[in-house]
Amino acid sequence: MNFKEYVEIHRPAIYAKICEYVPLKEPKGHHAIMRDYIDRQGKYARPGLVMLCGQLFGAKPEDLIIPAAAQQLSEDWILMQDDIEDDSELRRGKPAAQKLYGWIHTLNATNTGQMAMWRMLKDYLLDHSSNGNRVYEKFYSMLEYTVEGQYVENQFIHHTKDLKQASEDLYFRIVDSKTCYYTVYGPMQIGAIAAGQQGETLDMLREIGKNVGIAFQIVDDILDMTADEKTFGKKNFGDLYEGKLTLPVLYAYKSANATEKERFDSIYKKKRQEKTKDEIDFIFQTIDKYGGISYAQQIANTYGNKAKELIEKYKGKFPQNEYTPILFSAMEELYVRKK
Repeated sequence: MNFKEYVEIHRPAIYAKICEYVPLKEPKGHHAIMRDYIDRQGKYARPGLVMLCGQLFGAKPEDLIIPAAAQQLSEDWILMQDDIEDDSELRRGKPAAQKLYGWIHTLNATNTGQMAMWRMLKDYLLDHSSNGNRVYEKFYSMLEYTVEGQYVENQFIHHTKDLKQASEDLYFRIVDSKTCYYTVYGPMQIGAIAAGQQGETLDMLREIGKNVGIAFQIVDDILDMTADEKTFGKKNFGDLYEGKLTLPVLYAYKSANATEKERFDSIYKKKRQEKTKDEIDFIFQTIDKYGGISYAQQIANTYGNKAKELIEKYKGKFPQNEYTPILFSAMEELYVRKK
């Protein structure tokens, strides 16, 4: 069984639990907005990691459903907020929520998602006295760091808007909070904590997951420019229109001549709606000219290989059961992907 197959086994129970906490009640117009992204259902990779790590370390599936559902629900409301902030066009192959309902109603609906998520975790805490508080605190820590990373990214996109002030260090700071912790090692740690693990185990998961998360995000940067839109579920060049920092952009800007840098700067200072297709084409052509995508892929491979080395290093310290090979294969599946 691979990780995707494992996720599909648990998807129905996780989705049902989310719907239980976010029912379609009056006023239906309001609750239907939050349910929109819930009902579209994403990849469920994050809740899958919660379930998988929990079972790996001996927890029962029924004791992992609420933490996994809270993890997925956090993704659903955070994506709604991200789409408002970025004015995204598509999400999971359909128009972004604010395009359908307006940003005011969409932002308000995310409050329902947040409240339901914290209620889930409160209920879990009350029912699991031994590990419930530790799961709650880990969840809080993960989301706090994620929100801080969102601030750092938005500060650059909406205020700094200057690639001369950007660096790979800034890029990796954003990636660590918004991708590594939230997407990979945070969910793994939550599952492990639910199974009673602490200390060395959580440190190993963080070390592996951080390298996987960096590789995952760099591949995501590449796919934003190269993937089939239907497969990817988002419009191409969204990162360029939004003015985000990506490794291909940083590498191309560093390699560009003075004239190219000047045009780069003028484009990055514009709002999304002001950028033209010709300007986005120029950025992409400059990235291609200087090998930005190849460079980014090399860095992704470096972190992916580091993750493999760490898995091999720590393999003997993990339980050896039916879930072990699924977890190790899941790490590679996260960044060797087309969507």
